[in-house]
Amino acid sequence: MNILGEKIEDSNWLDLCSGSGIMGCEALQRGAKRVLAVEQGQRTAKTCRSNLQSVAEDQDRTTYTEVICHEVTNFLKERCQQAKKIKDQSIRFDLVYLDPPYESEIYWPVLNQLLSGNWLKKGSLVICEYSPSIGLETPIQWIEKDRRIYGSTALLIITPQWSLLADTGSKLQQKAQEWL
Repeated sequence: MNILGEKIEDSNWLDLCSGSGIMGCEALQRGAKRVLAVEQGQRTAKTCRSNLQSVAEDQDRTTYTEVICHEVTNFLKERCQQAKKIKDQSIRFDLVYLDPPYESEIYWPVLNQLLSGNWLKKGSLVICEYSPSIGLETPIQWIEKDRRIYGSTALLIITPQWSLLADTGSKLQQKAQEWL
């Protein structure tokens, strides 16, 4: 959270494989206005919902929280068409936290769905938590912003290549749109 600093203030936070919701709770405490958490396990999703609601109630500002009990890649695929139709940038996400079980192989499918599903705002960041023993390479459509290792946990912070492009009429921007 300290790495993200003021980027959290007034952000839309997408918490994928949210577990108990601790990262979403901290995002709310640091000023996020919206947290959408996706967690597959029913009991864990219930705990996540309770934790987010509790933190949201303690805020002296309006916040929006939602917990979806669903497998993350299927959720992103199913909502992909709906998200593509949404023109309102305020519904897209500034920050995405992806923390699947380290041995899972969902990093690439999730990152591809985030791009193709129109889930991200310009300048958004995706934080991938992973095991340094497994490693995680930066995909070609993404730019690595930072990488940190903390013992048995590592973070890869990336942004879509297209989100750094200022000139929407440029050939590079058109090429970026083809990736989607």
